[in-house]
Amino acid sequence: MAGRFAPSPTSDLHVGNLRTAVVAWLMARHAGMEHLIRVEDLDATRVRAAPQVAARQLDDLAALGITSDGPIVWQSERLDRYAAAVEALPTYPCFCTRREIAEAASAPHEDGYRPYPGTCRDLSVAERAARQAERPPALRVDAGSATVTVQDQWAGAVTGVVDDFVVRRNDGAFAYNLAVVVDDLAQGITQVVRGDDLLTSSPRQAWLARALGGTEPHYAHVGLVVNDQGRRLAKRDGSVTLADLAAQGWTPARVLGTLGASLGLCAADEDVDLAGLLERFDPARRPSAWVATPWLDR
Repeated sequence: MAGRFAPSPTSDLHVGNLRTAVVAWLMARHAGMEHLIRVEDLDATRVRAAPQVAARQLDDLAALGITSDGPIVWQSERLDRYAAAVEALPTYPCFCTRREIAEAASAPHEDGYRPYPGTCRDLSVAERAARQAERPPALRVDAGSATVTVQDQWAGAVTGVVDDFVVRRNDGAFAYNLAVVVDDLAQGITQVVRGDDLLTSSPRQAWLARALGGTEPHYAHVGLVVNDQGRRLAKRDGSVTLADLAAQGWTPARVLGTLGASLGLCAADEDVDLAGLLERFDPARRPSAWVATPWLDR
C-alpha cells in the first residue's frame, strides 16, 4: 500500500502544488503507508528544459522534507507498459478534431473536460478508411456509457457517466488518463491525493483501473490554492515558487509553516517540520481552498 505525489515537469512547482504534496505525504504517513514520487513527463518530453525542471521540482520537495520511499518512476521510461494496456482494452479509432468534439459534445466539466459523444464508435469499415485518409486516428475506449461511483475522502460518493475517452492520441502519445492508472496499478498505489479540479476525472480512471483487472485507489481531493480573485494560483500572481520566495528571504521552513497554517495545523510563523505537522494532522478535516496571495505579500 502506498500514496504518491506525481508532478509533471512542465514548470516549477508553485505553493499550490507544494501544499498538495504536503497533504499527500501526511495522508500516506498517517495511514502507515509508503510515500512514492513519480515524474509524469509524457507531455513534458516536448519541453526542452523538462529534465532541469524535474530536478528543481525534486529539490523543492526535498527542501520541505518530502522524498520518495522507493525509486522515482519516470513515465517516459514506461511506454511498453502503456502499449500493453491499450492492447488489453476495448478501443476504436476516432478521427474527430477538437472543434468537432466541442460542437457535438455537451458542456465541459469543471476541469474543462468535454465528454465525447461517441461520434466515431459506429463508423463502417469504409467510413473509417475514408477518414483515415484525411488524418491519423486517436484511440478511444469503448466504455459503453458505464456509470461509476467512487468514494472520495472528503467529497463522499462521486458518480459519473464514463464517456469513450482517449487512451492514445493521434500523434501516438499515450494519454494522461491511461498512463496514470497503469502506473498506479503497477506501483501498488492505494491512495491518491490531488487537487479537487481533478475530482470529475475519478470515475473515468476508476473504470479504467477495473477494466485492466485492478482496483482504483482511495481518492482524496484537496481544495485548490487560489489568488484573491478566487482563481487557481498561477505564475502571473507573483512570487509563488520556492525559488521566488527564497529570493525574498523565505526559508523552506517558513514556507512549510505557512502551508501548515493554511491547513490549520500550526501558526504561520511557527518553526515546524513535517513530523510536527503529522502529529497534528487529522484526515477527517478537509483541506479547503486557500487564498494564498495575502500570505505571499507579507
